[in-house]
Amino acid sequence: MIDLYTGRTPNGIKVSIALEEMGLPYTVYALDLMANEQKLPEFLAINPNGRIPAIVDRDEGNFPVFESGACLIYLAEKTGKLLPADRKGRSRVFQWIMFQMGGIGPMQGQAGWFKRNAPDNQVGIDRYMNETKRLYGVLDARLAESPFLAGADYSIADIANYGWVWASDFSGIDLAPFPHVKTWKDGIAARAAVQKGQAIPTDEQKTKNKAPFVKK
Repeated sequence: MIDLYTGRTPNGIKVSIALEEMGLPYTVYALDLMANEQKLPEFLAINPNGRIPAIVDRDEGNFPVFESGACLIYLAEKTGKLLPADRKGRSRVFQWIMFQMGGIGPMQGQAGWFKRNAPDNQVGIDRYMNETKRLYGVLDARLAESPFLAGADYSIADIANYGWVWASDFSGIDLAPFPHVKTWKDGIAARAAVQKGQAIPTDEQKTKNKAPFVKK
């Protein structure tokens, strides 16, 4: 059984999608990010960086894993799913996960922050929007030659990047100039496990599925 501490964010839905795709049983604990529940000492014991998502594998002596990319890799290795067995195939998956973790995630996140919180700072908006669009261009070029990011098969690399492309509207990214990204996104979005995973935590879970250390 996996305990999932999460919120419905681009990083949060990556792990719930992976859990659904892999068919692993899990318990959802929804953290209220606006109330800074992710900064409570009990959660910092799980993730010292105070960010969601994080998981605790109760079958492995309550082993905690934080950082969404690390969670994806851990779950794929635990189940043997959505990750190739050969060294080169695994490397391709890891490369595209790192591309998202080091590129699209932080750049798109900053683009969205400046557009919404510092609309008069055109320098900041342009810097992060232009870099995000460049990275989408990299994705588009890759998907023009391959159905999925790491090759012929759907993998955790696709889940990692999908989380942020799913939120492209929030940051003001238009997918029209990136037709291969849009086709890839639509195909992934049609998967039943993705539809279920990206709705986690549900509105009901946000109310009822509080972490044990959060005051009710």
